[in-house]
Amino acid sequence: MAEGVVELSNANWNKEVSESKGIVVVDFWAVWCGPCRIIAPTIEELAKEYAGKVKIGKLNTDENSEVAARYKIMGIPTIIFFRDGQKVDQVVGAVPKQQLKSKIDGLLA
Repeated sequence: MAEGVVELSNANWNKEVSESKGIVVVDFWAVWCGPCRIIAPTIEELAKEYAGKVKIGKLNTDENSEVAARYKIMGIPTIIFFRDGQKVDQVVGAVPKQQLKSKIDGLLA
């Protein structure tokens, strides 16, 4: 996992996301997913840019199907935005970095 990006799993989900205070952005992805590979560098850049303000994590849906099923992930990449453990927004697909930044900035405001 890249610097600043938390590797999420069924095992650490509650500690890292559900019980987390503040904003958490989770990238649901899989190794075989082309659009996931396209958006991965953007997720890493956001982790650096928002270090100390927002937690950015990635969850491999193939290895952690329990969490993926809980949030009804049908297409990947799916990016879900959490505030204080509650889902507040989501986007599906390899979207432009600016779209993700504006959502994060809106949640921080």
